[in-house]
Amino acid sequence: MRAEPGNSGCGIGFSAMAPAFTSILFDLDGTIVDSAPGITATLAYTFREMGRPLPSPAELLAYVGPPILDSFRERAGMSLGEAAEALAIYRPRYLEVGALDSTVFPGVAAVIRAVHAAGIPISLATSKPETPATLMLSHYRLLQEFDIITGASDDEVRSSKADVVAEALVRLAAIGADLSNPVLVGDRKHDIEGAAANDIPTIFADWGYGSAEEQAGAIAVARTPADLQRMLLD
Repeated sequence: MRAEPGNSGCGIGFSAMAPAFTSILFDLDGTIVDSAPGITATLAYTFREMGRPLPSPAELLAYVGPPILDSFRERAGMSLGEAAEALAIYRPRYLEVGALDSTVFPGVAAVIRAVHAAGIPISLATSKPETPATLMLSHYRLLQEFDIITGASDDEVRSSKADVVAEALVRLAAIGADLSNPVLVGDRKHDIEGAAANDIPTIFADWGYGSAEEQAGAIAVARTPADLQRMLLD
């Protein structure tokens, strides 16, 4: 969809003549689920196990969303080997304890169900590995609403948002989804950049973890899930 900027109470407005989105990609952390408690607690555990200083709560929150290996290296200054060690500590702990220490943002499940009911193909597109992502969606009874689950590969070879979005498009194409007008819904700068690398626009979820500065480049800002539903379906 090529939405036209305008004035709207829900952020950047859409032209009334703009065509409907034909496929929708959803980020997970900060867009569908408030997963910060489980992620930050698991990160704190990881830093303690490695004998490293514990980052502040605000610093830990910055890890939520981007690929975790990148954050270990770029934010904690770890070497490639140290990041791999951290991941080996983090991953099993997160699967055992952290993944379900999360909640679905109020109103978001209804949006996903409405999109599914409208017959629009949906893919998850998350930098979280597919195993915990699938576990979370299944736990919150949202797995059946998605046609495709796409995330980072469990070996983290595919972890950048651009690569995840590219893989989601391949999988959607394989089931015959209409990719003439796709859109991604996400809450961080790396969502916008990863989608743009695949020539896909982004609607920014304002209830997530991204700052106002991270909204730059999005075609619209959904202040609430109700706003998002109108953008996707009206």
